[in-house]
Amino acid sequence: MVRFMRSLIEDIDSVFDRDPAARNRIEVLLLYPHIKALIAYRIAHSLYLKKRYFWARVISNIGRHRSGIEIHPGATIGKGLFIDHGMGVVIGETAVVGNNVTMFHGATLGGTGNEKGKRHPTVGDNVIIGSSAKILGNVYIASGTKVGANAVVLHDTRPNSTVVGVPAVEVKRGSKVICLNEYAI
Repeated sequence: MVRFMRSLIEDIDSVFDRDPAARNRIEVLLLYPHIKALIAYRIAHSLYLKKRYFWARVISNIGRHRSGIEIHPGATIGKGLFIDHGMGVVIGETAVVGNNVTMFHGATLGGTGNEKGKRHPTVGDNVIIGSSAKILGNVYIASGTKVGANAVVLHDTRPNSTVVGVPAVEVKRGSKVICLNEYAI
């Protein structure tokens, strides 16, 4: 219970670094949908690890209905996940999300079909995933990556890169702009 509360406080406090509209902990706890989703996820995940799959999915579904955010109880979520305007976010069963990741509404960490085993993305630390971006399959999104809104990512990314488009292509690495056809910045 102490670890759960510490984790909850860390999740709440991480909001203040990324959302200028956040005013206080009570407001974030009661009014931010991603906090409700993370509470449900943490309870469901603990049940999932104990092989109580049915009850884990029940709790997960309650969280989804209350928040509009679907996090499978089998996913692995690091500290400080912030899902801004979270409606429609989906995080699949074998997804791994690093620390201090920011996701915007409609983003998906999904699979590509009926694969077995690890079939969802792994997201490094300090990644930003834009609105309605789709990251599909067992791909690695390297730490510091920025995924543009509506991008469809099907391949691994490099650290500190920016990827955009359908399918996503790298347009920036660190501070170096890469010119690729219509994606010249």
